[in-house]
Amino acid sequence: MEEFLNFLFRWGHILFGITWIGLLYYFNFVQTEYVKVADDEAKKDVMSKLAPNALWWFRWAAFFTFLTGLLLLHYITARITLDIILGATMGTFMMLNVWGIIWPNQKVVIGIKEGDAAVSGPKAALASRTNTLFSVAMLYFMVSSAHYPHGGFLMAGTMSGNAFVVGLGIILAIEANAIWGKMWSFMTSVRDVIISSIVLAVLLSSVAYYL
Repeated sequence: MEEFLNFLFRWGHILFGITWIGLLYYFNFVQTEYVKVADDEAKKDVMSKLAPNALWWFRWAAFFTFLTGLLLLHYITARITLDIILGATMGTFMMLNVWGIIWPNQKVVIGIKEGDAAVSGPKAALASRTNTLFSVAMLYFMVSSAHYPHGGFLMAGTMSGNAFVVGLGIILAIEANAIWGKMWSFMTSVRDVIISSIVLAVLLSSVAYYL
């Protein structure tokens, strides 16, 4: 029974994760770029009809990806690696960004909550770009934890403390910028955020492997 539940939660985690990250990329690579060039009537239609529906699926997919991930951790406690810790940390911050920053501010932008859209829009955009920045590294570590683990196992006492501290420090610095910082140039365009997300994945994987 335990093995079946492990499989069931793993399957659900992947299914919800595909939905979540797929919508994250849709918002950042498709909808945002369309809204930049659309006429006022088209923008109004997107914000009143399309965005609320897409955001519903987006935020609940994020929540259930996180929930199934927590349940999975229960079944793999003895096999927790540095990869899982770094990936799960990024995934947790991404989910918190969805519910704590993106959704509250997007409610103002799409007009279902009173507020200053000129202030809320950039806040939501920064958190969304941060999630995109995290996404490639997060997915890399989730896959590598099962197929190419590096950095050692926590329960076996082989996990590198240096890699843990440096990797976590980089992640915390990026998340701090999402909360209190600004949109840096390497995150503004679709091309730049894709390149930056790959660079972050290479950087964090190098930290896990070499430290």
